[in-house]
Amino acid sequence: MPKRVTAKKSPALELKKPTLKVDLKLPFKVRPENVDWKKLLPRSSNQILVALLVIAAFLIGVLFTKVQYLEKNQTAGGTQQAAAGNNQQPAAVPAGTKVNVSVGHFPVKGNASAKVTIIEFADFRCPFCEQFFTSTESQLISDYVNTGKAKFAFRDFAFLPGTTADGQQASVVAADAAECANDQGKFWDFHDYLYKNQPSESDTSMYTTDTLTQAAISLGMDGNTFRSCLNNKTDETKVNADLADGQKAGVNGTPSFFINGNPVVGACPLATLEGAVDAESAGKSWSVSNCQLAVK
Repeated sequence: MPKRVTAKKSPALELKKPTLKVDLKLPFKVRPENVDWKKLLPRSSNQILVALLVIAAFLIGVLFTKVQYLEKNQTAGGTQQAAAGNNQQPAAVPAGTKVNVSVGHFPVKGNASAKVTIIEFADFRCPFCEQFFTSTESQLISDYVNTGKAKFAFRDFAFLPGTTADGQQASVVAADAAECANDQGKFWDFHDYLYKNQPSESDTSMYTTDTLTQAAISLGMDGNTFRSCLNNKTDETKVNADLADGQKAGVNGTPSFFINGNPVVGACPLATLEGAVDAESAGKSWSVSNCQLAVK
């Protein structure tokens, strides 16, 4: 890893701070008995009410901004973490510890004989997964998958809380819909649709049968078949199986990646992921911790 360079201040840039002396003389001595306190107080109840409303508006604005920030950035490090206290979630796999995990059942992008396999576990509602999709995935596919250096697989990890208007877990509904799209040979098209149209995490209004069926139709799928699949939860056992496999592999946040079984956690920069693929291709030992790549 590159050494951190700490900039030192040049002596030539050290400026002497000017001293400012102020001799302020008041025309009279300020004493409590000289102050007309009545003039400093609000003259009517309306003034008091206006002052209180201004303070209340400010506090509400601060609270709203904080809630928005927490919704989009629930954890540091670019991962959407599993809820604290969820006993089903195992401890994360230590960096550099290889795990035996399969590519799953969705179509795999790239050459089947590629030397390196990249597997992503993700939730379609996870903002960090959307960040990876928007900022990194297409370039990674272009540089390494389309060139035959690696293949790329996606697996469901539908774990985020949040329910739809009819009481269903929104993340599972999204994953079910992707499975129904896969049944019609349109998995990657629907995968891209879900991330390109991802609302804020608190907004689950998109994950309804009607909305998702209309999306499927716009992507060239048969609407009746898709609607029936989604309503009947035809493929939900596959969604649950992916979640179980992810938990067994030590996934406890999304996105999580396995590069030939070696874990990489978080929406890491492109350089980190490509460096890991290069190291794996060269047969070198490597690990990623907090999106920092270390090659031995």
